[in-house]
Amino acid sequence: MSDQLHVGVAGLHFGSAFLPIYQQHPAVREVSIADTDPDRLAWAGDKFGVRRRHASLDGLLADPDVDAIHLLSPVSFHARQSVAVLRAGKHCACAVPMATSLDDLLAIIAAQEDTGRVYMMMETSVFSREYFYARGLLEAGELGDLTFYRGFHLQDLDGFPAYWQGYPPMHYVTHALSPALALTGTTVRSVQCLGSGKLTPERAGSYDNPFPLEAGLFRLREHDMAVDVVLSFFQTARAYTEGFSLYGSRVGLEWPTEEGGPLRVHEFGAIPAGGRGRAVSVRDAFPPDRDDLLPPELGVFTRNVAMHGGSHPHLVHEWISSIAWGRRPLVDARTAAAWTAPGICAHDSALAGGQLVEVPDFALPSS
Repeated sequence: MSDQLHVGVAGLHFGSAFLPIYQQHPAVREVSIADTDPDRLAWAGDKFGVRRRHASLDGLLADPDVDAIHLLSPVSFHARQSVAVLRAGKHCACAVPMATSLDDLLAIIAAQEDTGRVYMMMETSVFSREYFYARGLLEAGELGDLTFYRGFHLQDLDGFPAYWQGYPPMHYVTHALSPALALTGTTVRSVQCLGSGKLTPERAGSYDNPFPLEAGLFRLREHDMAVDVVLSFFQTARAYTEGFSLYGSRVGLEWPTEEGGPLRVHEFGAIPAGGRGRAVSVRDAFPPDRDDLLPPELGVFTRNVAMHGGSHPHLVHEWISSIAWGRRPLVDARTAAAWTAPGICAHDSALAGGQLVEVPDFALPSS
């Protein structure tokens, strides 16, 4: 491989948002694209000046000049396509979730470890400006000991493509859960989850899922903080929100009521003389863009972007730099599996009426 990478982007509905970032990254020499929709392929190629275009992922896999492929295809293709990319000897980045079965998680891990190629799940939530702000407070000791985490992803998918109809909410858990795991440096030990409501027949889709909403309580390994996560894709009247609230023994952070608004910071004061309970001050916080963490060419892509908290250039840089520098990315294959499996187990728990389900441990086996 040369000093610079040739990157393929497969799936241009969401993938078009990443094209200009790859084109500006100093370690990327060329970008190719693929999409099964010829109109979208032509539009993206013309808009971003991409010369090499393919009618399917197979074209990127067969191109010996392509070093790495970013998959932004529908969820049902993620596992099979990730394995195909890795087995073709190319580095792989994939949109969330990694997969929707435990067996497929293991298959991707095996493909990554057999080939030695870099795999990264492109989890936006741990590269958002809000996450960076929370991490900074935690590292500075300002939050104190972590007491409780509440994650949520509420979004209405009516009118989305047919493959989203009836999708099990907890199979998309990573946006809501991953910040808790990244901040604590641990994984989920067990989960109990309840389904709520009943999908109407026209929304049932082809999945084994009767629920428009699922709510889970996750117990961590080697950490006392409880994690509560709620996900809904149908029949829940609420404006889109995707985020978390985090409470410590000194400071608590609450996600804005409306996306793009300020975080609310609750800070304990002293117990007043003769009083009961500590005084609490409340203020708004506007997390800054963290373009200081990026090459100068990419900083502009963090600004004034409410969707996914300005995370896209950080995702690109983490993946590309991990390949260029020969290191593991933050969300490598085993980490991705550890962040995805709790949602698979949570849905199983909901189908079983809230039964406790143990989550597999994907840590590297001891030598």
